[in-house]
Amino acid sequence: MAMLTEFGLIERFFHRPAGNAVLGVGDDAALLAPSPGAELVVSSDMLVAGRHFLPDTDPFLLGHKALAVNLSDLAAMGAVPRWATLALALPQVDEVWLEAFSRGFFALAERFGVSLVGGDTTRGPLNLCVTILGEAPAGRALRRSAARPGDMVWVSGDLGGAALGVAHLTGELRLDPADAALCLARLYRPEPRVMLGGLLACLAHAAIDVSDGLLADLGHILERSGVGAEIELDRLPAHPVLAGRRADPVVRRCLLAGGDDYELCFTAPSQRSATILAAAREAGVPVAAIGAITESPGLRLLDGEGAVMEVRERGFDHFA
Repeated sequence: MAMLTEFGLIERFFHRPAGNAVLGVGDDAALLAPSPGAELVVSSDMLVAGRHFLPDTDPFLLGHKALAVNLSDLAAMGAVPRWATLALALPQVDEVWLEAFSRGFFALAERFGVSLVGGDTTRGPLNLCVTILGEAPAGRALRRSAARPGDMVWVSGDLGGAALGVAHLTGELRLDPADAALCLARLYRPEPRVMLGGLLACLAHAAIDVSDGLLADLGHILERSGVGAEIELDRLPAHPVLAGRRADPVVRRCLLAGGDDYELCFTAPSQRSATILAAAREAGVPVAAIGAITESPGLRLLDGEGAVMEVRERGFDHFA
């Protein structure tokens, strides 16, 4: 059997009808028609073998995650996803791998109405890069720079499960098979909070997705907004496998600084709490208030007695 060429690979595994694009895969560039009154929201994320995932990771799950992490960025902006491009560097043309990867990618794309409209392929170390484009009503996209003193700080879902899965894979700690399966499901199949993000667009002041760890990502909001925050450790919603283990240093690091949660951290006025809880119920995603924005800069972590704790944990650094 002849080896697939670059264009044969694209045609077989990644060519789909244009969907909501004027012109999709097959030309030098795509043609897109944004909705009247909307601003384009654009984000790119790269996943590199050996840095962001193990080379033997299930390709179906990689296809899911490659798109999910970008959808999470749009959720944090309160945007509706519409189009994506995909660039792949592959060590070799493995048709079984490509079939599974494309199934995982398109299964999630179809759920969220995303059309693949272009990209690139080449030979090289395994590297996956998605650029996603969405829309938000003009002037309504959520930003990191709009948190205000007195806002409550919220987080969706639960934290730490994906990072605990990584700790299990690397042998830093051992989980029993049932707990390992739960944590690895969070690591490999994150659920982007797109619907919740859209509902928060008119309720929250600032938002970010938790990709590099809660403390690091909330820190970006504080820096861009010129404010501080007080966070109560006991109010952080921990993944069920972390329950009862918070005293373990590895577990605490996963909760505070573990990456790959892809939950939303956002700030909003306290008087909107009831509306936010209603929006969360509509989206089918639990949310928890974990602290408040302060005028004085810096992030202070409080223990159960309200005392300030020393914080040594730090989030994921792509160059560390």
